[in-house]
Amino acid sequence: MFRGANAINLDSKGRLAMPTRYRETLVDRCQGQLVCTIDIKDPCLLLYPLPEWEAIERKLQQLSSMHPAERRMQRLLLGYATEVEMDKNGRLLLSSPLRQHASLDKKLMLVGQLNKFEIWDEQAWQAQVEADKELDLSSPDMFSERLQDFSL
Repeated sequence: MFRGANAINLDSKGRLAMPTRYRETLVDRCQGQLVCTIDIKDPCLLLYPLPEWEAIERKLQQLSSMHPAERRMQRLLLGYATEVEMDKNGRLLLSSPLRQHASLDKKLMLVGQLNKFEIWDEQAWQAQVEADKELDLSSPDMFSERLQDFSL
């Protein structure tokens, strides 16, 4: 499982270096083969180990290409899906369309989300965290049924 927020840099060629703490796990789980696509709700990218992405593809395949919302989901997620391979130095090359979608510059945040990572522009990540903190969590309307039963 991937967790934690990591400040990383994007080099001039569009590569990011995967933090060392994740590299061995990624080699063991997927031989360094990952798939990166866009997040359809937030200005970030989603980075999946290949086996995790293949499970997403199976779900997308079950959607109807005739239903406009389902087709849109397929078009966006599959259309931007790009295979990326971690090189021997732990670097991944992000394509230009992916970088443009998330407005990625030099300073990034790689955020572990259990079975995947989110890749954010550092400033966009900070703004999102602040917005999330400012939500009125005292309102019962803010919580789904599952969150109402969640405790720490």
